[in-house]
Amino acid sequence: MPSAEQEKETLLERVNDALEGKDNELLEMLLDDMHPADIADLLESLPPEKREAILNRVDPDLLGEVLIELSEGVREDLIDKIDDLQLVAATKTLETDELADLIAGLPQDRVAEVLFALDRQTRERLDTVMGYPEDSAGGLMDMDAVTVRQNVNIDVVQRYLRLRGELPEYTDKLFVVNSKGELRGALRLTDILTTQGDTRVKDIMDPDPVIFHATDSANAVAAAFERYNLISAPVVDEDGQLIGRITIDDIVDVIREEADHDVMARAGLDEEADIFAPVRKTTRDRAVWLGINLITAFIASAVIAQFQGAIEKIVALAVLMPVVASMGGNAGIQTLTIAVRGLATGTISPANAMRVIRHELLVGGLNGLIWALVIAAITVLWFHDVKLGLVIAAATFINLIAAALAGVLLPLGLKKAGIDPALAGGVTLTTVADVVGYLAFLGLAAAFLL
Repeated sequence: MPSAEQEKETLLERVNDALEGKDNELLEMLLDDMHPADIADLLESLPPEKREAILNRVDPDLLGEVLIELSEGVREDLIDKIDDLQLVAATKTLETDELADLIAGLPQDRVAEVLFALDRQTRERLDTVMGYPEDSAGGLMDMDAVTVRQNVNIDVVQRYLRLRGELPEYTDKLFVVNSKGELRGALRLTDILTTQGDTRVKDIMDPDPVIFHATDSANAVAAAFERYNLISAPVVDEDGQLIGRITIDDIVDVIREEADHDVMARAGLDEEADIFAPVRKTTRDRAVWLGINLITAFIASAVIAQFQGAIEKIVALAVLMPVVASMGGNAGIQTLTIAVRGLATGTISPANAMRVIRHELLVGGLNGLIWALVIAAITVLWFHDVKLGLVIAAATFINLIAAALAGVLLPLGLKKAGIDPALAGGVTLTTVADVVGYLAFLGLAAAFLL
C-alpha cells in the first residue's frame, strides 16, 4: 500500500498531466474524489498560474471549506481571482467562526458584499464572534450549540433530537441552560442514549463542566482541551450566559498554527506565507530580517575590533573565539525555547518566573563548569598553553551563565512589552551570546595573556 506522501505525489502528477493536456473531465473526476483539505493542500503545492484552473472546477458547495483550509497568503491570492457571486456562495456553507476567519482577510469592499448576502441571524452571530480577538475563545467559538432545560425528562430530549435532525459536527454533549440562557451544566450524548426516559436532565447532567470565558486565550483553551481530553466545551460571556462552543477541530488548528509559528518565527518568516509568492515580495519580506541580522553581526564585529591588537599577537584567540560564542548561543537557545514554550502554554507566569530564572541559572552554571573544564583541557592539549586554557574556561563559564539568564529574561521582557518572543527572541539572544562571549574571552586574554 502506498504511503500518504506517495499518494500525494501521484495525485500531483496526475493533476499536472490533466492541466497540461487540458483534460477537464479527468481534472473534475480527480477533484470530486478529494476532501476540501486535500484540495487546499493541492492548491498550495501548485504554482499560481495553475491554481485558478483548479479553483474554477471545485464544487461550489466545497469552495468555502477549501478557502478556509488554505494558508492566508494563498487564500488572499485566490480570492482576488473569484468574483463576488462565487465568494458569497462559498460563505453559505461556513460556520460562524470559519466565516469570521475568512472575512478578516477580505478587502473592505468585498466584506460589504458578503455581509449584505447574509441573513440577519448569521450577521448577528458574526458580529458577536468578530467582537473578540482572533486568538481568544470568543474568536474560536462556533455559536451553533444545542441546548436543553434541566427540568425536562430524557425522553423529551430524545424526541427533540429526532425532530431536530442533523447535529452540529463534534457534538458529544448538549448544554443545559436556564430561561435566561445561563449555563447550568452539560449532558453527554452517551447518557441520553443509555438512561431511562423518565429521568430528569438535572439528575444525570454534569453540573460543573469545563467552561471557557470568551476572553480566555486560545493557547489556554488548547492546553485545557489537551489536559481534560475534551471534544467540545461551552463558552460563556461575563454574565455566565452560553454564547457558543469550541470543538476539537478548532483546537487542532490552534496547535498546528502555533507549532508552525514557533518554527518559522525563529527565522523571521511568516508561517502563512505562500511558497510560490512573487520573487519581489518574498525578497522584500526576507530582506527586513536579514537587515536586522546584519546590524547584530556588526555589533559583534565592533566588540572584536576593540581587541584587534590582542588577536594580532595571539593568533589562537581568533581560532578559539567561535567556540565560546557558539557554546553560549546553543545554551541560550535551549533556555529560550523552554521559556517561549512555557509562556505560550501558561506554565511560566509572573508567579513562578523567579523560580524558573533560578533553575535556569543553576543549569547554566553547572553546564558552564562542566564544559569549561572540557574546553580548557582540549585547549591545553592543542596549544600547550595552560593560561590560555584557563582564560577560555572562564569565558565559557561566564557566557553560559549570561546566555541562560538572557534566555529567560528576554522572552519575559519581550512578552511584557507586547513583542512576540518567538519572533524577536532568537536574534536578540544570539547577539547577547556573541557580544558577551567575545568580550569575556578577548577581555580576559588581553588582561592575563599579554
